[in-house]
Amino acid sequence: MTKILVIEDEGAVRNNILMLLKAEGFQVSGAENGEVGIEMAKEHPPDLIICDILMPGVDGYGVLTQLRQSRTTTFIPFIFLTAKAERSEVRQGIELGADDYLTKPFDADELLGAIAARLKKQEQLYQRFDLLSDELDRFEQLVTAKDEMLTHFNEQMRSPLSNLRLVVEMLSNESEPEKRDRYLEILRSEFEREIALLNQVSELQKLLTPENVNLLSKFNMLKPQ
Repeated sequence: MTKILVIEDEGAVRNNILMLLKAEGFQVSGAENGEVGIEMAKEHPPDLIICDILMPGVDGYGVLTQLRQSRTTTFIPFIFLTAKAERSEVRQGIELGADDYLTKPFDADELLGAIAARLKKQEQLYQRFDLLSDELDRFEQLVTAKDEMLTHFNEQMRSPLSNLRLVVEMLSNESEPEKRDRYLEILRSEFEREIALLNQVSELQKLLTPENVNLLSKFNMLKPQ
């Protein structure tokens, strides 16, 4: 159930909003001033906050400023209530991170429409976060595969190269045909190992496409070699 916190110092206005939202199926809670609202939001973060601007003590701007500075509340959709929507007030609220404004008096349709729009936008934001998380997981797997493949390639290349050098030296000093044939067979086998390792490098190059490399660099996920 969607949780909504209403911060409003006028009791009648606050109660009317709470009753309306409860009738619409929301889980609601109310705060009579900014200080209480901040405490409630941090203790039990709601899905959306409706807050009056003009309140004694900490006003709506102060509430929004403090909540945007807290990690647990910074992304909660925030709708301001105001008796008059002056352009300067709207600009100040937007700069602080407010998502919407409702000018008093407002009707039920206006309030519910603003809430629906904010919740929909928040859901889209969560979906983008999920997609980004999936992409980061894929990139991490890509980086791990790259590192493992390069480490494996580096280790495996040393052995065939050493063997090739040894076999070439033995061939150059061997005159018996049978032994030369045996050394040639070893040489052929080591060449095949080299080709297989080079094929692995080819697969790594396919994995590290320019698009993937750019994305990995963007997220600082490419380790220096």
